[in-house]
Amino acid sequence: MDKKNVPSTLFLDIGGVLLTNGWDRDARKTAAEKFGLDYEELNERHHLTYDTYEAGKLSLREYLDRIVFYEKRDFSHEDFRMFIFEQSQPFPEMIALVRSLKVKYKLKIGVISNEGREVTQYRISTFRLGDFIDFFVSSSFVHVRKPDRDIYRIALDIAQVAPEDAIYIDDRKMFAQIAAGFGLKCIHHQGYESTKASLADYGLSG
Repeated sequence: MDKKNVPSTLFLDIGGVLLTNGWDRDARKTAAEKFGLDYEELNERHHLTYDTYEAGKLSLREYLDRIVFYEKRDFSHEDFRMFIFEQSQPFPEMIALVRSLKVKYKLKIGVISNEGREVTQYRISTFRLGDFIDFFVSSSFVHVRKPDRDIYRIALDIAQVAPEDAIYIDDRKMFAQIAAGFGLKCIHHQGYESTKASLADYGLSG
């Protein structure tokens, strides 16, 4: 690719790309076992209210009151909250790749993610994501969730970049496809090697 056509901006998700999904189905199953909860009930309550938490309309404590602490428990909010936070683990190769590409190509880096406020803030702080990411369009910050198209518009407006001058990486194929509908170059992330190769195809070789 001609150097002048190399994208100037890289948008990406956090969960499933830079870090593990912090509070997914497997984590909820583990939580149910660890804390002696009925998994089916926990999961049903989660699905009924999690969108509201991710949209920034509930605090983590309020979310937990709805899915766990609607009755007396022999463990605390803090115990459960720390368990949720501990599910977040990094993908070091992906983090290193994004860091190196930012420096090499002077990229603008932005996150577009569906995450609750407290989880997002914990992940940013713990894994020092702010060291190489310029801005975070988290659903809990902007009160819009993927697949709502507005969250992509917000990211483009903040970055002040034309869609064709940006790449978006997401482990959810549908979310990548929606971004592609705006004209962004999109990568369905399925692993480090394939994403690294796709970035190189767009002119960003690590």
